[in-house]
Amino acid sequence: MTLVILILILGILIFAHELGHFIFAKLYGVYVHEFALGMGPKIFSFKRKKKKDPTLYSLRLFPIGGFCAMAGEVEEDSKDVKPNEFMCNKTKFQRFMILISGVMFNFILAIVLLFMQSLIWGHTEQKAIVGSAPDDYPISEAGIEIGDKIIKLNGHKVNSWDKLIIALNLKYDSDTYEFVVEKKDGTIKKYDITPVIEKNADGKDIKVFGIGAGDKIYKGFFESISYAFFKFDSIMSSMVIIIGALFTGSIGLSSLAGPVGMYTIVGDSAKYGIQSLMYLTAYLSINLGFINAIPFPAFDGGRILFILIEAITKKKVNTNIEGIFHTIGFILLMLLMLFITVMDIIKLF
Repeated sequence: MTLVILILILGILIFAHELGHFIFAKLYGVYVHEFALGMGPKIFSFKRKKKKDPTLYSLRLFPIGGFCAMAGEVEEDSKDVKPNEFMCNKTKFQRFMILISGVMFNFILAIVLLFMQSLIWGHTEQKAIVGSAPDDYPISEAGIEIGDKIIKLNGHKVNSWDKLIIALNLKYDSDTYEFVVEKKDGTIKKYDITPVIEKNADGKDIKVFGIGAGDKIYKGFFESISYAFFKFDSIMSSMVIIIGALFTGSIGLSSLAGPVGMYTIVGDSAKYGIQSLMYLTAYLSINLGFINAIPFPAFDGGRILFILIEAITKKKVNTNIEGIFHTIGFILLMLLMLFITVMDIIKLF
């Protein structure tokens, strides 16, 4: 069942991404050879003859995403397509919109899912406001109280619990953490706090501060809209922190999750029901959009980078050079995925 759920989630995310590319490609008159749901051998396919639509719509065997095969993504690649229907012959703005639309649709999907989650089940406080501070733990002993708002941790702005949790788990040179707190009366105070070390259920040492969010549930249509956009911004900001931490070494590559790690995460989320799975799908959709927006070869962001170079230099980038960059980027990504997968397997034992 976990595998089925994982495949379904990945299928939804990739389908939404490719649907964005498809809609904007059609909008700007790009010839789309095929729009597929799934990968592998075709099970069923058709063309809309009455609409004179040349696109082949297909359902493929393996439900692990889909694709939108556009003519001329890099250069003119078919004699059967009119020159003005190749993507490479469209304006820079049109090409940009076609490429960024996949990211946009992933973000839209995430916001809709977060809105639905809150509308159905409600949500707890998202701002980094202290909801619990048990006695005899570092937070309460330092003087931080329920209702105080944490605004910085070791120099990181943490206006949400998402960012606070990530900042707490980064590697630092010192075991002392600097909390900048806005007290309930509006004053700003700094606290130097050293966590206590305790054993978790797996017998591993963990740092414990003694701080938690409130458990009050907020509901309603407008509350849900506010939650969806705040949570979206919070997750996006958290990913920026994570990417920066990967470069500085504050987070190791072993902390990332590949297919095996995702299988475990989906299994754990499934235990808590549909609400948890809906949130996980929204989170992964933001993650997919965010990663694709990074200006790295083989990503949508990498292709957009070449459009920006073209706009700055006023010259068309050599398609062979662009192709080489994307190929190298793809190989590096596959090597990274292999490394992460091996690390995920090691964690299981």
